Amino acid sequence: MLLSEAVTKRHTVKAFDNTHTLPQSQVETLLHVLQNTPSSVNSQPWHFVVASTEEGKNAISASTSDGFVYNAPKVLNASHVIAFCMRADMSEAHLQSILQHEAQAGRFRDASAEAGQDKSRRGYVDLHRYVLRDLPNWMEKQVYIALGGLLLSAALLGIDATPMEGFDNAALDRALGLREKGLTSVVLVSLGYRSEQDFNAALPKSRLPREEIFSFI
Repeated sequence: MLLSEAVTKRHTVKAFDNTHTLPQSQVETLLHVLQNTPSSVNSQPWHFVVASTEEGKNAISASTSDGFVYNAPKVLNASHVIAFCMRADMSEAHLQSILQHEAQAGRFRDASAEAGQDKSRRGYVDLHRYVLRDLPNWMEKQVYIALGGLLLSAALLGIDATPMEGFDNAALDRALGLREKGLTSVVLVSLGYRSEQDFNAALPKSRLPREEIFSFI
């Protein structure tokens, strides 16, 4: 599928067909996309919880009660649901792990290059932690880069998707034991195939006109 066709055809699915599951090969492609998402100074402040079993989807759906009950079927009937999480802090252990994996990948010509990369990354972390004091917001922005990449990739593969912020963050953190791992949930994405009850599929897409959203200089 051409990129222009994929972005035109994709839409936020309102109802999934629970009788069909995604091929594992496509799931692996989407996981590859997430693993290779770009992030500021390669900080990679994310973790992804992938639910494909009934037990896993039930755990996630625990966060869609009360005011978010309308999202429960989108979790339970999807083939796969991914909880996008971010780190509660940019810890020393995480910074060391990133640097170690960069070195193992052969990204540094010598020790000075490795030290320079480490200093640069820590400089940005300290900027957001101490000067701008927006470290959680900065890390959350990286997670949304991953979300955008996943939605586009799913569209190119012909996979239907629904991103959701409508869930109880604290309830999901408890259900998945995230805070004990130094994580917190940010956004959910359900993946699969739409059902005939997906009313949004028949509605025309509406976007602001080009002259309102582009300036050419």
